Amino acid sequence: MSASNEPWTVADAPDQSGRTAVVTGANTGIGLEIARGLARRGATVVLACRNDIAAATAKADIEDSVPGADIRTAHVDIGDLSSVTACARRLHGELSGLDLLINNAGVVAGSWTSTVDGFESDFGINFLGHFALTARLADLITAAPAGRIVGVGSLSHGRRNAALDFEDLQSERSFGRLVTYSRSKMAAMTFMVELQRRLAAVGSRALSVGAHPGGVRSTILRDQSLLARIAYSNVVMTLARPVTQTPEAGARSVLRAALDPAVPGAGFYGPVQRWGLVGPPVRLPTPAAAADSAAGRRLWAVAEELTGVEFVLGSPHRPAAGEIPAMAPRADAAGESA
Repeated sequence: MSASNEPWTVADAPDQSGRTAVVTGANTGIGLEIARGLARRGATVVLACRNDIAAATAKADIEDSVPGADIRTAHVDIGDLSSVTACARRLHGELSGLDLLINNAGVVAGSWTSTVDGFESDFGINFLGHFALTARLADLITAAPAGRIVGVGSLSHGRRNAALDFEDLQSERSFGRLVTYSRSKMAAMTFMVELQRRLAAVGSRALSVGAHPGGVRSTILRDQSLLARIAYSNVVMTLARPVTQTPEAGARSVLRAALDPAVPGAGFYGPVQRWGLVGPPVRLPTPAAAADSAAGRRLWAVAEELTGVEFVLGSPHRPAAGEIPAMAPRADAAGESA
């Protein structure tokens, strides 16, 4: 709730003029609405997307709805570590600073498929790719006066079987569409909390926070089985309106996590009405499993090994334009599945 005891809305956020945000997966769904909300508050927004045509369409859409908006695009395939590196290099060359990074892009794989680098798709995109992108942009964010990284979670990480299985993080032995997706989101939230610990340990002003959008009528399952497509069809979604919300409504939780000055480090936001599926964003307890410090340290080490990115905060060196932080690939890194 806001100070007036009314539900928080994007209008409650401070003016964002002079601030720059990068939103991954911003060409559709809640990513598009997150970007639109940031633009409405005056931020310069970079749509970091895999599909350049869709990104251009989204850019035009936001510009039409928000006159004077400063919208840019950047190509990135979160499922391809070389693309993540190239995107980070480009952003270092083009941006004078970066205030917000919203790790929104996500996937629900219907079967065990691999990314370009050989990782299971849910784990590789929902967690590893964003781990690498955050590491590559951390110097810009921590140099900002009030930098913030937002991890987008899901209600699914509250499932009993969403706990991380460090013996099978990539579901090579036990793939299940919902279980694997839930665990990838748990990994993302565990990373969010561990990142906040490390930011605080080095005295950084930057915050790492999280949010989940609730039950959103989105296109994330558009490439899934016939049953899933039927379940998320326009007809069924119309019938399910009491327990689902629009992408614009779902984006509010992420926007509050990104913009509300009262948000604390590792703060987690989402709706609470109707089993947490709909409603205005409020602060929620951080998922207990995600707050496990031993799991956070272990997951961080695994992510560094798999991606080949040594993610160290607190370096006094700020890369020059066009340079990305010196993070040498490990000898046994990227491209090999665990």
